Amino acid sequence: MASSCSSFIVGLTLLVLVFGTANATLYTNFYSHSCPKLFDTVKCEVESAISKETRMGASLLRLFFHDCFVNGCDGSILLDDTSSFTGEKNAGPNKNSARGFEVIDKIKSAVEEVCPGVVSCADILAIAARDSVHILGGPTWNVKLGRRDSRTASQSAANNGIPRPTSNLNQLISRFNSLGLSSKDLVALSGGHTIGQARCTTFRARIYNETNIDSSFAHTRQSTCPRNSGSGDNNLSPLDLATPTFFDNHYFKNLIQKKGLLHSDQQLFNGGSTDSTVRTYSTNPASFFNDFSAAMIKMGDISPLTGSIGEIRKNCRRVN
Repeated sequence: MASSCSSFIVGLTLLVLVFGTANATLYTNFYSHSCPKLFDTVKCEVESAISKETRMGASLLRLFFHDCFVNGCDGSILLDDTSSFTGEKNAGPNKNSARGFEVIDKIKSAVEEVCPGVVSCADILAIAARDSVHILGGPTWNVKLGRRDSRTASQSAANNGIPRPTSNLNQLISRFNSLGLSSKDLVALSGGHTIGQARCTTFRARIYNETNIDSSFAHTRQSTCPRNSGSGDNNLSPLDLATPTFFDNHYFKNLIQKKGLLHSDQQLFNGGSTDSTVRTYSTNPASFFNDFSAAMIKMGDISPLTGSIGEIRKNCRRVN
């Protein structure tokens, strides 16, 4: 494993530089002394997982999103159900779609070997999301760390907190605003859909019933997503048909061409207040990369558990 990861170690030491922010509880150099091999270790495992399945990069990014949108970035999405709580894995937005848990397990095991009992699963999720984006051609950023893991999870909170693919623009803006994220953050973070795939059930209504969609695009998607519910429900389609395994700004070009796969995607460019931001990102990839990085850092600040609150799980799937 060491030899396969050596090429990704160069420059990682730069990531321990402190990134200035108003949130004083998380720091990019949090583990610089307690776990100096952390970044190398995580990057190695993420690269290995993506080399086996490119889609895994999108899945790890999505795990971080879905964790942070439910009671903050606390690793709660990783917990299996117990007798005392029903977790988030089988909530509507996650059931049969949230994936990558076994990769997080491998990363956690590797990190435990180099610094046992030190690094939280919540922080591992944050680093893995950043590494996934960068490996697939996207930007990198200084991940702020120091989160601790929650001791519980909530299926109802996941059902209510994670934006649905059927959401309209006002609903999306409202949900993001409630977490301290702006409309620009909403558009930038939605750009994460430049990678990954979606199940037929999440876009069936759009490709058959909506009018603000390119007809040839809709017809192409209909070939793998039958109209009738129950048939092909789990068939997958790339969120970005043009460059589905490369992190770029093509997602926004798709929206301008009315080729957003999800209803919530196309809402960002449908005559509303976010149209101008979509136009900017469609022609200026550097602007998108900069704003995406800033928004990821901002999202990572949502209600972290710090200090003596929570715990450092030994196994990301269960409370110590």
